[in-house]
Amino acid sequence: MSTPGVPGSPRISAVLFDFGGVITDSPFEAFERYERDHGLPSGFIRTVNVTNHLDNAWARLERNELGFEAFCDAFEAEAHAAGGRVDARDLFAMFSGELRPEMVEAVRRCKEHFKTGLLTNNFVTPLAQSRVSVLGEVLALFDAVVESSVVGVRKPDARFYLLACEALAVTPGEAVFLDDLGVNLKPARALGMHTIKVTDTSQALTELGELLGIALR
Repeated sequence: MSTPGVPGSPRISAVLFDFGGVITDSPFEAFERYERDHGLPSGFIRTVNVTNHLDNAWARLERNELGFEAFCDAFEAEAHAAGGRVDARDLFAMFSGELRPEMVEAVRRCKEHFKTGLLTNNFVTPLAQSRVSVLGEVLALFDAVVESSVVGVRKPDARFYLLACEALAVTPGEAVFLDDLGVNLKPARALGMHTIKVTDTSQALTELGELLGIALR
């Protein structure tokens, strides 16, 4: 599989997608709602999560090093140390994970020409497990699914991206990766991947379509 004949275009064999913030709405939207509802400063939860970002409660949850109950205790303690109060269970109950239909359609069209991969920092919680059956049809569109909670490594660790390439039998230079966070795109780019930051779904799909030389909508 390779790029469908666009003169001068890079040779792409695989298209890799982040999940939350790309295929579905962003958990940051839930953060913002929680902050508004509970009188916390805007960006407070994200600030907690970028403090000691490699080994804080959220990072350990996504590597499946903490169970959900232990995570809640650790995360709430981190929020308290930062000067706020967050009920972790109430926060997670606000995660909707609504699919973005135009992005799902783009994945479906990419699969007709390229290998497809899903690269997600995720976690094992009762709510997350209940979503698996609902998302089964979408997950089936991917030739490889790399989950931080399964492999014990998470973005932005370079090993995470290399695991995806290994699973799809491609080199980083043959892949394009879409994510909504620049911190996750930087190591992918350093490995040689083509990267697209998803801040606006329509614009991201325009960029991807031009790179691949196929219609995505």
